Amino acid sequence: MKHLFTIAATMLFLSVHGQSSYKDSIGHFIRTYVQNHEVIKGEDKKLFRFYPVDEHYRVAARFEKVDDDKWFTMETSGILKQTFRVYGTLHFSIHDTAMTLNIYQSQNLMNAEGYKDYLFLPFTDLTSGSETYTNGRYIDFQAPEIRNNTLVIDFNKAYNPYCAYARGSFNCPIPPKENSLPIAVHAGEKNFEGKLIIKE
Repeated sequence: MKHLFTIAATMLFLSVHGQSSYKDSIGHFIRTYVQNHEVIKGEDKKLFRFYPVDEHYRVAARFEKVDDDKWFTMETSGILKQTFRVYGTLHFSIHDTAMTLNIYQSQNLMNAEGYKDYLFLPFTDLTSGSETYTNGRYIDFQAPEIRNNTLVIDFNKAYNPYCAYARGSFNCPIPPKENSLPIAVHAGEKNFEGKLIIKE
C-alpha cells in the first residue's frame, strides 16, 4: 500500500512539474517577445495583454504537404502586397471541433539569410475584432519542426502583427478567408491596451 502511495505521489509530482515547466516555457517566450518588441518601447511594454496559458490550445496537427502550389498575392493592411504560396495544410481538433489551417511560405523571405525555412501561420477566430486584433494573429514556424507529417501548433504563442500598434508604417499580411477558425481561441496575445501609434 505504501508502495502504491509513493507511485501515485511521484506521478502527481511529475504531472504538476511538467505543467509548471510548460507554463514557465510559455512565460519565457512571452517575456522575450515583449522585451524584444520593435514597436512598443519603454513603459508601454506594460500594456501588452495575454490570455492565461492553456495547454488545451497546444495541439498536434496532421501536416499535408502541398506540392508546386502557385504563388499568390496576400492582402495586407498597407499599400504593398506580399507574395506567398501554400506550403501545406494542417488538420487538428480543439474542444472536439475539427479544423484546418493553411501554412504559408513567403517568396521574399526564401532567399533571406536566416529565413530559408520560415513558415507563416496567420489566422482569425471568433475573438478577432473584440478580444484580439481585428485582422488576426500570427504564429511562426521553421520547416524542420514538421516531423513525421506532424506539426505542433501552440496558440499560446500567437502574437499580433505590428499593425496592431502602429498605423501607416507596416504592410501586415491579412489572413486569407480559409484561415478563419470557427471557434474562439482564448490563447496567445490579446488586444494591446495602449494608444495606436499613427505615422503619416
